[in-house]
Amino acid sequence: MKNTRKRGVRPTSSLVLNAVANIVGSFEDVIFIDLFAGTGRVGLEAEKRGARVIYVEKNPRLADQIKERVEGKVIRADALSFLRNFPGKADVIFADPPYSFKHYEKLISLSLDKIARGGIFILEHSKMKSFPCDDRREYGDTALSLWRR
Repeated sequence: MKNTRKRGVRPTSSLVLNAVANIVGSFEDVIFIDLFAGTGRVGLEAEKRGARVIYVEKNPRLADQIKERVEGKVIRADALSFLRNFPGKADVIFADPPYSFKHYEKLISLSLDKIARGGIFILEHSKMKSFPCDDRREYGDTALSLWRR
């Protein structure tokens, strides 16, 4: 894997990756959307555990790198545009936008509209940010905000 930190990509830490796996539990037959996929690390872990994954990454170079390593569908698009146009529902939506992201409220709203009954939306963000959610967990400088349907 090329050094993605130089390009502003912040791969999800192993601690957070394990936390997401514990939160989701069983990935068998789960439709999992990895928004702002970056390196694809989170979606790849979900895929290894049995999920059907849709990776959404707008950076063409990163999207191509993900395609080389995964079986799931890779969509080169802006996350908000993807959510607006996605016709179905997902069991899990995981979003890890850049910490400088300005449209959290729209991301949360659109994601909650696309979660299936019994599903979960997981938002990774700086622990300095706070959102009204069902649950929040902190791992070092990172927080996971959770919304359940």
